[in-house]
Amino acid sequence: MIEHADPWPLHKLTLRSPRLDLRPDDDKGLFELAEEAELGIHAPEEMPFTVPWTDAPPEELAGNLVRYHWQARASHRPDDWHINFLIRLDGRVIGNQTVHAGDFSITRQIRTGSWIGLRHQGNGYGKEARGAVLMFAFDHLGARSATSAAFTDNPRSLGVSRSLGYQANGSRTEARRGTLAEQTELLLPKDRFTAYRPQWNLEVTGLDKARPSLGL
Repeated sequence: MIEHADPWPLHKLTLRSPRLDLRPDDDKGLFELAEEAELGIHAPEEMPFTVPWTDAPPEELAGNLVRYHWQARASHRPDDWHINFLIRLDGRVIGNQTVHAGDFSITRQIRTGSWIGLRHQGNGYGKEARGAVLMFAFDHLGARSATSAAFTDNPRSLGVSRSLGYQANGSRTEARRGTLAEQTELLLPKDRFTAYRPQWNLEVTGLDKARPSLGL
């Protein structure tokens, strides 16, 4: 019997924190994620995303989201990868936590981005999900640093970053909804995370066979 390589070795990867399960996106979970996005992610007058994808008409939002995730999954390479973790609470998808890296075997740097459905915000799930992927990256992948960014008018995202040890690392301006907006770039070295890491244990399963697909 011929033993074939796993065509998608990330499908068994799971991160478990005290309240949440994070697993790379699958189609059933993406449909739940789309439903969560349709229920709202932020107030209409706010825009936390560089690409204002939540401004899409309701009849287009879900399809756009699913196709974006399919595209990211299809373009995954060991030297340029995105893991779009679906955040599950009690088995139900409540948001998305992304980890991206380019030439990770050389740079040992990751970049994070995330969102939680509006109805689930204010409960610390965003910080718990970010803490989980940081522990995953530093403890299990051998990352040396992590970066992120947030608009200066998004204090909740900036607050999560600072609570986990990120520090400002410059800024940039860009057009957002036709007006100028400023983003704060953030950097978190591994040694600094040691003082800010969550005081709980992360359970990681299904990583061994996924390592080559992450450039490891």
